[in-house]
Amino acid sequence: MGLYRILLADDEEEIREGIIKKIDWGNLGYTVVGDAENGLDALEKAEHLHPDVVMTDIKMPFMDGLELGSRLRVSMPSTKLIIFSGFDDFEYAQKAIKINVAEYVLKPINANELTETLKKMKQQLDSEFAERRDVEMLRKSYMDSLPVLREQFLVGLIEGRISEERMRAQAPLFQINLLAEGGWAAAVVRADCSPRDGAALREEELIPISLKRTVDDILGNYCRFAGFLYSDCVTVIAELDPKTGVVPLINGMNEVCKYAELVLGVKMLSGVGTPCSSLPDIRHSYREAQNAMDYCAAMGAGKAIYISDVEPETSVKLQFDEHDERDLSNAIKMGSEEEIREKIGALFARFESLLLPPNQYQIYLMEMMTSLLKVMHAYELSTEEIFGEHFNYANTIAALRSPAEMKQWCIECCIKISALVKHERIHSTRVLAQNAKQYIAENYQNSELSVESLCSFLHVSPTYFSTVFKRETGMSFVAYLTEVRLQEAVSLLNTTNDKTYIIAGKVGYIEPNYFSYVFKKKFGVSPSKYRGQ
Repeated sequence: MGLYRILLADDEEEIREGIIKKIDWGNLGYTVVGDAENGLDALEKAEHLHPDVVMTDIKMPFMDGLELGSRLRVSMPSTKLIIFSGFDDFEYAQKAIKINVAEYVLKPINANELTETLKKMKQQLDSEFAERRDVEMLRKSYMDSLPVLREQFLVGLIEGRISEERMRAQAPLFQINLLAEGGWAAAVVRADCSPRDGAALREEELIPISLKRTVDDILGNYCRFAGFLYSDCVTVIAELDPKTGVVPLINGMNEVCKYAELVLGVKMLSGVGTPCSSLPDIRHSYREAQNAMDYCAAMGAGKAIYISDVEPETSVKLQFDEHDERDLSNAIKMGSEEEIREKIGALFARFESLLLPPNQYQIYLMEMMTSLLKVMHAYELSTEEIFGEHFNYANTIAALRSPAEMKQWCIECCIKISALVKHERIHSTRVLAQNAKQYIAENYQNSELSVESLCSFLHVSPTYFSTVFKRETGMSFVAYLTEVRLQEAVSLLNTTNDKTYIIAGKVGYIEPNYFSYVFKKKFGVSPSKYRGQ
């Protein structure tokens, strides 16, 4: 661990310099990264310097040490606070305890006493950092979190959010066999409505938990699987045997439905998707299992419906799902032209070897088209800009007869949309900065004006706003607001006979002394001297 960073705040310059000179900081394991003459100055510097320890006097202008500590407690909770005070007062000590002050040192400050305090503080910091780095503790915490992480991984699989790299890295950890010779299939099961009269278990919210236990107890007799709760269903990802295929899974789900109805007094709805040879494709099998479960209403609850028994095989060959929509949308919004071509090429490569009727390809393209229209709607792009005048949705798609034609048309449209989206994004950040400037110009007199109130008005997050505003103006919000207030103060000093404290209030400073401090820091002279000159 390197030297711990210290920020020193005291309104008396001699005390600050005396403390800095008398202490052997490096030998104690510290470095002084800055000093401040009041609480506001210290708060601003702390936000930039990120000190490990702040040493502050309790009585300072503009913002005292207790308020500074209270503000740091919220924004930098891990920063340690040492309070200097000339008051041996129980009330001050109580307030210091409330803001979690690490040490309370009475003035006049004794170098030896402060050295001992800093040694003790270093031991505490060392202990905390060692604890954070403790591998065994991290490992235990990780192992305790493993069931939750495994469930998140499985949910990511069926939603199509797990990359192949992450899948290869994490699947063995979660005891998922990536080399299953028979492939995988998904199944879902849930209770049908509420329990019947005389049901053994009436608490509806407990039914999925009990059903999950039933699945765990029974399905293992038929196949290897991973089961988890997702929404109001128990979802299963099953590893299939190459000899028996999906049949044991269907039989097992039938048995689950039968037993669960006896135990819970509730009819079960269940669906099974077709097998897939690649684990990333399990999301398709999951989607089919959900579709199969919908047939339970017509075919009767209480047994598992296999999707291939109720839908023709070709109906599930081409699927443009949420995962595909998200990937295509991200490529359009943030990818290069080459990345867009690669993504669309991968989407169309799925069925290049399939001999299907043209209408099957056209349905797939219509689903892709819907996702493009969503992106266009989000950025308020017109169809004429992308597709030209007199665009007709159905006629355009019907005119594209081959997958090659569809792919080329889709690539050209996506590249146009991408260019307009990026242009719109640049324009929108400029508009955001302009709107912020306008709001500041109209509200700088308000002493309560802050990043939070401005972002609430603009409906953006403070983090995003700060990044955009700094990029567009070259200044932080605080620096820009200060500049606006001081320029207006200069104008009032030049054109009015108002007292300095009146001008301070007019430009948003409640405390006239702080206004004079900020003014002098900017222009080198006080407001009254500036007017005199």
